[in-house]
Amino acid sequence: MANLRLAARLLALVLALLGALCMHGLWRLLRLQSPWPRLFLGLVARIVGAQVRVIGVPLRRDVVFLANHLSWIDILAIAGATGSSFVAKGELRHVPLVGWLCTLNRTIFVSRDDRLQVSAQIARLREALGAGRAVTIFPEGTTGDGVTLLPFKAALLAALDPPPAGVRVQPMRVDYGTATDDLAWVGDEPGQSHALRVLRRRGTFAVTLHALAPFDPAEAGNRKAIASQARAAIENAQSTPAPKV
Repeated sequence: MANLRLAARLLALVLALLGALCMHGLWRLLRLQSPWPRLFLGLVARIVGAQVRVIGVPLRRDVVFLANHLSWIDILAIAGATGSSFVAKGELRHVPLVGWLCTLNRTIFVSRDDRLQVSAQIARLREALGAGRAVTIFPEGTTGDGVTLLPFKAALLAALDPPPAGVRVQPMRVDYGTATDDLAWVGDEPGQSHALRVLRRRGTFAVTLHALAPFDPAEAGNRKAIASQARAAIENAQSTPAPKV
């Protein structure tokens, strides 16, 4: 049954991709702003079993979401719910198909270990924010276990020091609930193995996005203060039970 679920979900992903690419191409041909990358990522989240629920009101533009990071499923859930683009590791650009799909969602690729490129990366991020876009950064720099919130790296937040006019920071807590232990991508598990495990998994799982109170980065202070304030908000949200619906 696990392999049948895998085959069915892979087929659904292929059909969703083909349909989204056709519609995206049509929108581009008509010179319209295409919603299809966001819609496709949201659909992929549902295909892999995620039932996304948003608590709070995420901003739609002029915002940097700072979120904790559990797995690649976070990207699907956040993009589908908010239309955000992402800051991602540079090596992702070279992954077949995945890298190309990331470019369609206007991903900003960075290398956190290349200090010589930091200024250029910050400039690209500032340019995206100056255009009014919503951008998500995972400041932990890696995936966590959903229990321990890792330190926030503040290097890229230099793009907010000073911030472009009107830009806000909105902390976002990502929560997989009872499925966290099963779905968090931690340790040395290869990405392909984790993806196949998710695709073979029975049933659905909840992904709750807590869109926390946005704040003005200019009032917070420098990049380290921005990171500290966002991390404190997410850490406090982790200790507060989600309201029942």
